[in-house]
Amino acid sequence: MDNSTGETVQELIHKDQLLEAFPIMNQLRTDLTEETYLALLEEMREDGYSLFALYKDNQLVSVAGLSWRVNFYNKRHVFIYDLVTDHAYRSYGFGEKLLSYIHNWAKENGAEYVALESGIHRSNAHRFYEEKFNYEKWCYSFRKEL
Repeated sequence: MDNSTGETVQELIHKDQLLEAFPIMNQLRTDLTEETYLALLEEMREDGYSLFALYKDNQLVSVAGLSWRVNFYNKRHVFIYDLVTDHAYRSYGFGEKLLSYIHNWAKENGAEYVALESGIHRSNAHRFYEEKFNYEKWCYSFRKEL
């Protein structure tokens, strides 16, 4: 995506780009240090994780982390693990633009669905997904600490 509003979306590949995204990712994943971010990111990328960013006038404002997945219930799909906009740029539609870009990119590349999980307490995010994008709330996700 590259348009006249000074907004571009690109996949982050190089270490300097990934480091540039850390302060924004850290706003969502507050328990991460830069060291754990880089270590986990390296392992996640080996498993197919990609990080996309939306830039406004060359300023990184929003990031989304995703992977291609295949299973019986979502078929071939893109799973979004992370979607966050820098607190200084929230409510300007950047997250919406980045998510729309991912929807189009996923469809063009053969995805049947885009799926994601959202923390139970994040009611504003749930409203965003349901009202703006018609995501359906269709299951619960569980985990057990070991």
